[in-house]
Amino acid sequence: MPQSEPESAHPTVFLGGPFKGLIDPVTGRLREADRARYTSLIDAFEERGWRVLSAHRTEDWGAGLVSDRECTRRDWEWMRECSVFVAFPGRPASPGTHVELGWASALGRPTVVLVEPDTECAALVAGLPGIAPVRLLEHTGDPAEVCRAVTEAAGTGAAGSDAARTGAPA
Repeated sequence: MPQSEPESAHPTVFLGGPFKGLIDPVTGRLREADRARYTSLIDAFEERGWRVLSAHRTEDWGAGLVSDRECTRRDWEWMRECSVFVAFPGRPASPGTHVELGWASALGRPTVVLVEPDTECAALVAGLPGIAPVRLLEHTGDPAEVCRAVTEAAGTGAAGSDAARTGAPA
């Protein structure tokens, strides 16, 4: 019987970040520059065979918004289901993304926080690596760098996953 790949070889990534506050009031959708920040990562994740959960894409970049109750229920289920949570905390900070960071931390979900240049994280976000499996990654727009961080967080990296578990240098 052939051996199947471990589930961690193809993680499920929940990609979060500011959404409703970025919707253009004229078009009812995310502005192209904001949308590109998400699509570049979604494309990179899916090229690796990873499953991606994204409210931005699911809600058609703003054209298909769901109720507050529905998005809360769905995002909670996605957080329980995902292997790794990847989040842009937002500039200014996104309240919804910060709630999701709390959920991820409480569940012990491996998390990669994408800190954009010239952005300072809230103190409670900056302190998360001290209490939960959270990595703060300075995000320069390179999807490959984010993919490496997700691979390590999911435990699919060779030396990287051992270093993450033990605290030893990679």
